[in-house]
Amino acid sequence: MPSDAFRNPAVDRLPAGVGLSQPLSREQAEILSPVALAFVADLERRFRTRRASLLARRVERQAQFDAGQLPDFLTGTAEIREGDWTVGKVPADLQDRRVEITGPVERKMIINALNSGAKVFMADFEDSCSPTWKNLLDGQRNLRDAVRRRTDFTHPETGKRYALAKNTATLVVRPRGWHLDETHMSLDGRPVSASIFDFALFLFHNAHELIARGKGPYFYLPKLESHLEARLWNDIIIAAQEALGLPRGTVKVTVLIETLPAAFEMDEILYELRDHIAGLNCGRWDYIFSFIKTTRAHPDCVLPDRGSVGMDRHFLRSYSRLLIQTCHRRGAHAMGGMAAQIPVRGDEELNAAAIAKVREDKHREVTDGHDGTWVAHPGLVQAARDEFDLFLTGPHQINTPREPIQIQAEDLLRVPEGEVTLAGVRQNLSVGIRYIGAWLAGNGCVPIDGLMEDAATAEISRSQLWQWRQHGAQLEQGQPVDAALLQGEVDALLEDLRSSLGDVAFASGRFALAGELFAQQILAPELGSFLTLDAYPHLKG
Repeated sequence: MPSDAFRNPAVDRLPAGVGLSQPLSREQAEILSPVALAFVADLERRFRTRRASLLARRVERQAQFDAGQLPDFLTGTAEIREGDWTVGKVPADLQDRRVEITGPVERKMIINALNSGAKVFMADFEDSCSPTWKNLLDGQRNLRDAVRRRTDFTHPETGKRYALAKNTATLVVRPRGWHLDETHMSLDGRPVSASIFDFALFLFHNAHELIARGKGPYFYLPKLESHLEARLWNDIIIAAQEALGLPRGTVKVTVLIETLPAAFEMDEILYELRDHIAGLNCGRWDYIFSFIKTTRAHPDCVLPDRGSVGMDRHFLRSYSRLLIQTCHRRGAHAMGGMAAQIPVRGDEELNAAAIAKVREDKHREVTDGHDGTWVAHPGLVQAARDEFDLFLTGPHQINTPREPIQIQAEDLLRVPEGEVTLAGVRQNLSVGIRYIGAWLAGNGCVPIDGLMEDAATAEISRSQLWQWRQHGAQLEQGQPVDAALLQGEVDALLEDLRSSLGDVAFASGRFALAGELFAQQILAPELGSFLTLDAYPHLKG
């Protein structure tokens, strides 16, 4: 065992019922101190039963959708939708969010993102983070250091040093979703919620320091499927604030509307979190995935190639515009979605085309009424900001008068027309297998063919292939997307990867396992809930 590591803390130092799966380095033990573990354990004990009940409710609702129902606005909460209420005051450092950059919690990424010129950096423990134990604990330590402005990084190969600038973006942290466990920490013999683990550790170590520096603990909450799940988050936030001696409303959150059921409960989600919420975000990639997953049993809901399903399509534009109207009516920010493009080095023409796509996307968002948007790369911050600067006369558009719009359930459920092509099949396979290989190797944010891919975009690839096979979609030449076609294309892709990378890189990239797992999921009788659930047991570290 290395000299800077030791066995799990002595039993009498661990809170009752807490277990850790691996030895801790001294740096990791600073994050998982006994008092921090006790804080996580207390929240887990108080709320684990409710979390389990809500996850069971997801399964029940999906069974109803599979039996022929479709999501709709709730009759029992009409009073909330029709009521005249607003959310609590949004803090000063979250008033202007015109460009937000997102990325994993790696030290270099944190420095570059905070220095990027964006207004907000969303540090991500979720879709762009491969949740190895090392990544998670290093991420918490990196964020702790960044909050205290004592973070720097020297590249081991180039020797280049990275350090924080004087003025940096506002930090917002995204914990993992309700469906995920953190298996490296157990409580009373069961894994703890990954959501609570990520949230509680960041809050415990940084809330008071952030307040002392004139800021606050801010979070993005992912993959909610109902206002009842928002209510659970709100109760956890209240309990955590009380335990740390923080006034109610200190924690502020933004909820990603990235599931189809949640799109029908935006008012209700804002209402449940009204003391703690700053806005909603169009999590467009997960939303497309959720559309497929929610309507998986409906043959009339098959989507065309991923590349043709843009935000200009009626069902996505309706979702975006409904989010804007709902947020502004309640005094909350309406955040736009991710620009997945990345700069293209060495090719001015391709780079110009990528920047043009970003500008077009952000132009649509700001003219529709969004208060801010997301980018995945520092090189895109200025292009996105330029579009918002052209139209914003203040920090946001919450109070800008707009004609009311009527978005009905049929608008959110209208299936776009388009083709299913062999190129689309191959793109989905390439993205899915190459991404899950990188994820298994510890990297959750991967540039592939000019786009920054994460778990959300890989989920679109997986669910589309399953949907096409399940409902007998035909390619433009009339060839069916069946098991034989998909398995043949998987085998061909893996052979191409092995040939282009070489045996050593192919093996270290874990592409054989990635191909096996991905093929199992797209050929399965039932669509699995999440790609990474099956892959998680194979994650090393």
